[in-house]
Amino acid sequence: MANEQQLAKMWSGRFREPLDAEFEQWQRSIGFDWRLLDEEIAASKAHVSVLVAANILTKSEGAELRKALDAIAAEHASEAGKALVRDHPTAEDIHHFVELKLVERAGSLGLKLHTGRSRNEQIATDLRLYVRKQIGLMLKALAAWAKALVEQALAAGNSVMPSYTHLQRAEPILVAHWLLAYVEMILRDAARLRDCCSRLNFCPLGSGAVAGSTISLDRAIAARELGFTAPTANSIDATGDRDFILEYLQALTFVGLHLSRFAEEITLFATAEFSFIILPEAFSTGSSAMPQKKNPDLTELIRAKVGRIHGAAEAVTLQLKGLPLAYNKDLQETQEQVFSVSFVPQMLTLVARFTAALQLNRDRMSKAAQSGCLNAMAAATYLVHKGVPFRTAHEKIGNAVRFAIDKGVELYALTLDELRQFGKEFEEDFFAAITLTATLDCHNVTGGTARERVKEALADASKRIDVLAQEAAHAGS
Repeated sequence: MANEQQLAKMWSGRFREPLDAEFEQWQRSIGFDWRLLDEEIAASKAHVSVLVAANILTKSEGAELRKALDAIAAEHASEAGKALVRDHPTAEDIHHFVELKLVERAGSLGLKLHTGRSRNEQIATDLRLYVRKQIGLMLKALAAWAKALVEQALAAGNSVMPSYTHLQRAEPILVAHWLLAYVEMILRDAARLRDCCSRLNFCPLGSGAVAGSTISLDRAIAARELGFTAPTANSIDATGDRDFILEYLQALTFVGLHLSRFAEEITLFATAEFSFIILPEAFSTGSSAMPQKKNPDLTELIRAKVGRIHGAAEAVTLQLKGLPLAYNKDLQETQEQVFSVSFVPQMLTLVARFTAALQLNRDRMSKAAQSGCLNAMAAATYLVHKGVPFRTAHEKIGNAVRFAIDKGVELYALTLDELRQFGKEFEEDFFAAITLTATLDCHNVTGGTARERVKEALADASKRIDVLAQEAAHAGS
């Protein structure tokens, strides 16, 4: 009974009046921070090790507490068990829940675990562990999507398509070159997430409520056990810092933006007007009214969900703005924003499978790449090699393009005599310089769409993705 009274509230000693019943329910966080059970258990076990080293607990007491903590984790590992955490009638938060359960199993020994620590440092630690784990999931999913894009690029071989600026056809490019553009975005996203992880990977345990633990503790023990780089350097910053949450959400905003750009292009290219892409039926739906429809629901939902990611980042920005040091109850609100984006790893996993299942209409893409005088840039380059200044060459080819359009033909269909009305520099070798392969290969620079350059880029991207996949396998723990 004494233990139950002590734990009815973790802070009630100086209070005479009970909380307003409605306020009590309103301010509880167990309804969302139940997701941190695994992290709370891990951090509590690390704190046990610290207390044993400080001779606050005996080795046998430490072993008993660890056994009880493991049992709590096992009891609530299933979906039904998680629901029991979420719906607990009296626990204020995940820390209170674990302490209640620990006392149920270990009696008064469970009350010793809170020696030398505060909920402020506990939640700061739990959230770092949670975000680190989520980043690990994200990196794995990004690697899978990048791999699916590279596999599509390899399968595309030397297939061509138009590139676009202003949504107008620009120049022919290899399909592989287009797909690799998204791989570059993914690799940047992964780098941002890794950077975020390196900055958050410091352990707040031992920071106390704000000024540091009142017990002399070896903070390095908990940091090592939990896989952190080191303890945090300042107790005030450690308990009040949520920069890592904002940085994580901002990094995810980039992931979302790149997903959305890909989704928009796929949605566009799958229209009958383009017909570059055949949507996989496993990731599409039909219309309840129009029998012929195949709708790109996956890509449309991706475009929409980016708003949730960006909104979470904006919310945390406003929640942190103007907060005095160190911990404030406002920080509780940042948790919900972190949990609100937990759908992103699954979304990335679906996109990877969707990408692998895409069918490319290469014939349609190729025809589109060879109409509309898309070799005009290569034609101007031909004149440059004949000694014509580029601005002059641009003008001459522009006139030739207008003449071809009026005639209803492509540049390669003009006769040499017709071309020479725009410049005496045109020779028979002009026609070889504006073939499709020549137009591709004249972009023979690092990062260009020349066939050999794209072959090199594919090999390089594959190596970088392998490195990412290896890093992802060890991330988040």
